[in-house]
Amino acid sequence: MVLRWYQAKLRSAPVLTQSVTTAILFAAGDVLSQQAVEKAGWERHSLARTGRMAAYGGLIFGPAATHWYRILNSRITLSSAPRSIAARIAADQFVFAPVNLALFLSSMSYLEGGDPKEKLRRAWLPGYVNNCLLWPWVQAVNFSVVPLEHRVLVVNCVALGEWEVSFFW
Repeated sequence: MVLRWYQAKLRSAPVLTQSVTTAILFAAGDVLSQQAVEKAGWERHSLARTGRMAAYGGLIFGPAATHWYRILNSRITLSSAPRSIAARIAADQFVFAPVNLALFLSSMSYLEGGDPKEKLRRAWLPGYVNNCLLWPWVQAVNFSVVPLEHRVLVVNCVALGEWEVSFFW
């Protein structure tokens, strides 16, 4: 029932559906990070931080990833499926990932009242290295067996675990 409803929404309003889903899952990831990893407790939970994560997920990452995966799927088609998948992974890792990471770090720093340049200097390279250790493998599966309309959802679900491990250093 829920899956059918979600599928219908993906067909009728794909960008909006994936953006709302991303906002919810980014917020959930931040709640998990604050409560399970940082052990902040609900009295010290930063709702503002959770809100920033939801906003970034829904307004920036969700729409960007939805369009990006469509572009990869339609424009990178090589002589065989494995070559197409490898080229999509390379484009994802060398184009989308570094730009998204820089945008994420700088926008979060700015919204927190910090220095975006300092945040990028300190956190971009370690974040990108961590990204390159996990995401090519995830995307290999994502691009080869997951239908296009579910790829953003897969990325968001995997990211729930990644955020706790490597994103908040």
